[in-house]
Amino acid sequence: MHIQFVLFDGFDPLDVIAPYEVLHAGGSASGGAVTVELVTAEGPREVTSGIGSLALRAVGAVDLERADMLLVPGVFGRVGEPGEVPEEEVGAGDREQDELIPVLLGRTLTTGLPALLKQAMDDPGITVATVCGGSLVLAMAGLLEGRHATTHHLGLDMLDATGAHAIHARIVEDGDLITGASVTSGLDLGLYLLEREVGPRVAHAVEELFAHERRGTVWRAQGLTPTAL
Repeated sequence: MHIQFVLFDGFDPLDVIAPYEVLHAGGSASGGAVTVELVTAEGPREVTSGIGSLALRAVGAVDLERADMLLVPGVFGRVGEPGEVPEEEVGAGDREQDELIPVLLGRTLTTGLPALLKQAMDDPGITVATVCGGSLVLAMAGLLEGRHATTHHLGLDMLDATGAHAIHARIVEDGDLITGASVTSGLDLGLYLLEREVGPRVAHAVEELFAHERRGTVWRAQGLTPTAL
């Protein structure tokens, strides 16, 4: 299984590094059954995170012929207050160090990323996974209507507003779409992906290596519908 981590300007570093390390370790523990790669829609380049002093180097371009899975991170920035003036309308001397999350998310829509994500979502051979606000990137591109997904708890209303079914759970699986909630859910997402793709023994070995126990139930639209508790 080849997993491409899709970087874009303003990404949240922890959304990438946490699952990348987990899945890289899983590749070692499985004799190379899992491979990981940092890519962008544009190709190899230095990609500046939302923490301006931190960048990662993408080594390739999104390649839907090679990728079995795309993993989309969220962004690092400020939530902002209701009615706050968007960053584009603020003078350079008045800007905060961190930009508004909605602004950073919106910028992804002006790149080639949404079209690539749509192709991936339409391909039954490719799984799309997200961490935190990564699901909002998909939602804002109109790709999650009618799908079950999660994101950071502060973004659940926004997810609902796009036509997705927002689920308050740490990991949500909806067929070939797997979404993680808050930033640290990337660890749990990575471990779940290992269990799903190469089995629980490899996932357990990596879990022990990282001294991290996964939290919560992976939500799926299966089984009895619970009554009110």
